[in-house]
Amino acid sequence: MTTLDARFGAVLADLCEEAADLVRPLWNSGLAVHRKSDDSPVTEADRRAETLILEGLARVAPGAPVVSEEHASEFGAPGRIGRVFFLVDPIDGTKAFVRGDPNFTVNIGLIVDGVPVAGAISAPATGETWFTTGQGVLKRINGAAAAPVRVRVWPEGAAVALISHTMKPETLKALTDRYGFHGTDAMDSSIKFCRIAEGAADIYPRLGPTMEWDIAAGHAILAAAGGRVEAEDGGPFLYGKAKAGFLNGAFVARGG
Repeated sequence: MTTLDARFGAVLADLCEEAADLVRPLWNSGLAVHRKSDDSPVTEADRRAETLILEGLARVAPGAPVVSEEHASEFGAPGRIGRVFFLVDPIDGTKAFVRGDPNFTVNIGLIVDGVPVAGAISAPATGETWFTTGQGVLKRINGAAAAPVRVRVWPEGAAVALISHTMKPETLKALTDRYGFHGTDAMDSSIKFCRIAEGAADIYPRLGPTMEWDIAAGHAILAAAGGRVEAEDGGPFLYGKAKAGFLNGAFVARGG
C-alpha cells in the first residue's frame, strides 16, 4: 500500500475515474430519483459508485475507516473516528446529475489529524480529473497525459466568485462587499474547488450547510494547488467532526 499522504491522490484518482466510467452512461438515462431522510435526492448511480469506491478503498487501503455519504445516510455516520480516515461522496451534485447539468463529481479525500492531505475529484460528464501528488496538483482529461495546475494571483478588478444557483441577491451583495470580487459563476458540486485550483476562478464563499464528504477532496486539491480553505472567522477548517455528524460550518475557499 502506498503511504497515506498527498501522493495517495494518484491512487484515489484511479478509483474516481473507475466510478466516473460507471456513472457516465447512467447520466441522462432516466434513472429513478429517490428521496433520502433529509429530502435530498439519491439515484442508483450514487449507490453503485459508492459500492465501487468502498470496495476499491478496502483493496488499496485495507483497514482504513471510510465515511461515505450514502452509507451514512442509510445507517448513520459514526459517532467516533480515528486520526486517519477517508471521506467519500460518490456523486456530489446529484441535483445537477438529475437535471442533466454536467457539474457533478466523484470525490475521495484522505484526512490525517483533521487535515485533508490527499484528494481526487473526477467530473464524469467532461472526463476531467484533478488529484494531489505530494508536489502539487495534476489534471488529466479522458486519460491523456496529466499536467500541473495552480491557482492564479487575485486579478484586481476581475476576480470571479463561484456561487450556488440558489444564492439570494441580498446574500450575494453582502459577500461582494466583504470579499471584493467582481464577477460570479453559479455551479453545483465540488468542481468549484477545482476551477479555483486551476486558476479559472478566485473565491468560493459558502454560508449554507455542507457535509465533510462534500468538500474534503476539493479542499485537499485546492490547498495543494496553492489556495486555502478557511472557516468564516479566518481560522483553520478541520475535519473529523463526528459529534456534529460531520456537518460543516460556513467557510471560504480562495485561490492566490
